[in-house]
Amino acid sequence: MNDREKESLRRVVCQKGDITCCQVEAIVNAANPSLLGGGGVDGAIHRAAGPQLLDACRKLQPPGCKTGFARLTPGFGLEASFVIHTVGPIHRGGDHGEASLLASCYKESLTIAAKKGVRTIAFPAISCGIYGYPIPVAAEIALTSIASFLARDEVVETVFMVLFSDDTHRVFMDTQRRLQG
Repeated sequence: MNDREKESLRRVVCQKGDITCCQVEAIVNAANPSLLGGGGVDGAIHRAAGPQLLDACRKLQPPGCKTGFARLTPGFGLEASFVIHTVGPIHRGGDHGEASLLASCYKESLTIAAKKGVRTIAFPAISCGIYGYPIPVAAEIALTSIASFLARDEVVETVFMVLFSDDTHRVFMDTQRRLQG
């Protein structure tokens, strides 16, 4: 990680909490490929946003979303104006391109946010739930991907990593400190 990327990590805030309550312009949904709701973060976001989110996801053309990519909808009942849906990889041991797909989730989401003029965005720990990504590895990929993007982007001012459990929060905080040197 170069000095500019290390410096950009100051624009990343790791916090424990509920992403559906974040007062940011956009939140990122760790979605499944159908974008039609599910469990974990995906289900919580769909419940908090209301049924209009499901309707908006159904109307996306082409339908759904491929792993490593992202799609945009309004936030409806959320504090956030936008939901950026991204599909993380299922962890299959780490030798099936999972790292590049996970990095792509963060980069694609941030690219969409910047194009929309979003200054504040909140991410969950993508793929760390039912998709089984090891949290220490996922934290490194997430934070280095975000730092790389922020080092060359001036639109997105602050990225929040909103982490549901104490353990995940601790791992992300420790990783951020280590990366900042």
